[in-house]
Amino acid sequence: MNGKSGTGPRATSESIADDLRERIRTGVLEAGARLPTQAALAQEFGVERGTVRQALHRLQADGLLTNVSRGSPPQVAPGAEPAVPGTRSARSILVPRLQSAFADERVEVDVACLTAETLMLALGEAQRTVYEGTCRPQSIRVRLLLPSLEQDLDYPSPADGWGADAKLDEAVRARSRGQHIAQTTVLKSSMASLRRHGVDAHIDIRYTVGTPSRKAYLLNRREALIGHYAPALMEREVDEYEGGRPVLLCDVEGFDTPMFVFDRARSTSEADFVAAEQRMFDGLWEHVPKRPA
Repeated sequence: MNGKSGTGPRATSESIADDLRERIRTGVLEAGARLPTQAALAQEFGVERGTVRQALHRLQADGLLTNVSRGSPPQVAPGAEPAVPGTRSARSILVPRLQSAFADERVEVDVACLTAETLMLALGEAQRTVYEGTCRPQSIRVRLLLPSLEQDLDYPSPADGWGADAKLDEAVRARSRGQHIAQTTVLKSSMASLRRHGVDAHIDIRYTVGTPSRKAYLLNRREALIGHYAPALMEREVDEYEGGRPVLLCDVEGFDTPMFVFDRARSTSEADFVAAEQRMFDGLWEHVPKRPA
């Protein structure tokens, strides 16, 4: 087993997660069973506790463990089976993956999406691990690609299309602008708070033309989380239109977008996919976006 004897290669968070995953699959660790403490696992695998925490967060993201962030040892989830990619929502899968990414000394988070809402909430959870002292990255760099609001997006948009009701058009635009300002303000405030806690944390936001058809999170150039937006007609409250009553809009459910997870440590094909996604993001970041006027 990696890292146990001191003669083989040092264990990594990926290899520890794979070892524990196999113990769960084979019944060595049964549903409801508590794992050893982080200190005991760190000693067993010959690594620092941060490496163990990163492995545990990976297994939590796969639906195999519960209570990873609490004081007591985590438990094997009831009926635990490795999650099938795309069956878990963005809100449930991003938080533990981002917490795992925060276990690295230098954190890189690249995001391309429709709004910053899911990232904003997930980042808040990961931030708490820094305040609690369970993770202590030296630096955090977030690059965020969002669609420019100087254009009319395909979604959210009035159900009858842009131009059918000028008052509704402006109310929907104002709604999007308000959400954007609120979300990016929180993200910038989070980075400032982390800097006050001694972490070199920064976020850079750039804007593209067009409406994104998917959301992508790239974590430490190691993982790619991909989800595809599914537009539909939905009732939304629009504050500046007829007293804020619900209005039918063409929109998407960002929180509940099913996510596909690709990990470069799992296989050569997934490593190639993550590398290709990272190259695409880097190219978009450098050559396509425009900063707002």
